Amino acid sequence: MSTVKSTTSRHFLGLKGVSSSEIKDILDRADFWENHPQKVTDRLKGKFVSNLFFENSTRTRFSFEMAEKRLGANVLNFSAAESSVQKGESIYDTVRTLESMGIDAGVIRLKPVGLLAELAEKIRVPLINAGDGNNEHPTQALLDLYTMRSHFGEIRGLTVSIIGDILHSRVARSNLWALREMGAAVKLCAPANMQAPELAAYAPYVSMQEALQSDVVMMLRVQLERHDKGMIASAEEYREQYGLTSRRLEQMAPHAIIMHPAPVNRNVELDDELVEHHRSKIFTQIHNGVPIRMAVIERTLS
Repeated sequence: MSTVKSTTSRHFLGLKGVSSSEIKDILDRADFWENHPQKVTDRLKGKFVSNLFFENSTRTRFSFEMAEKRLGANVLNFSAAESSVQKGESIYDTVRTLESMGIDAGVIRLKPVGLLAELAEKIRVPLINAGDGNNEHPTQALLDLYTMRSHFGEIRGLTVSIIGDILHSRVARSNLWALREMGAAVKLCAPANMQAPELAAYAPYVSMQEALQSDVVMMLRVQLERHDKGMIASAEEYREQYGLTSRRLEQMAPHAIIMHPAPVNRNVELDDELVEHHRSKIFTQIHNGVPIRMAVIERTLS
């Protein structure tokens, strides 16, 4: 089943196959919204956008809601825990119901891989991917690229290391596709049981020592809720082998920055004192999520 990925199509499902010019257009439009003098506009006045989160979220859900409200849209927030999903209603029927009520777009997060592509074949209103299983999280990658471009001036020529639970990470996949398209070199670093072997054709797996020698060191959250029992060693052992500690920070290039999609397991993948270190861009990433999502929502509804 084909997946509509292009931002010029009806849905915005992922970044694999999206051109560098399209990515640049979104980053440039995010710049426009970041510097817009008015906090709230009427760009999407009269439009109804529903946030359909079938999986828990804090940053992404509130960031999308902030973006929608800043654009002047009417926002309908959906909670699976308080819906007919608890009575056995399918995700398709839920989305189809809201479509029938007249929403203009749906922002959707769900766990089953492949289900979003199936919905996109059947649902007529635009769907925006807010994270689907371990497949993609396109707006997270876009805000990451926006953060890199804002700091370094351009993305082409950068070397970016993505470290941690690659196997279960939709963030790693979306970043990999977008960074390669924009001319950056990507390295992957993970314990053997957290590697996604199919991604080795696009980026090499390297040692932790080599991964630290990049312009951007992006740490991934250890996703306890996605792991089979016994897959993860102790938090202390993970930190010792793959955590970004203060000692490892000293091995990084002086100009290099730290990134993390959050939430952070402090003192596991990242030492507590590094979360708000002057070289950390974690809260800058969170801030940048709003203008990026404004650009994506506006583009999808245009």
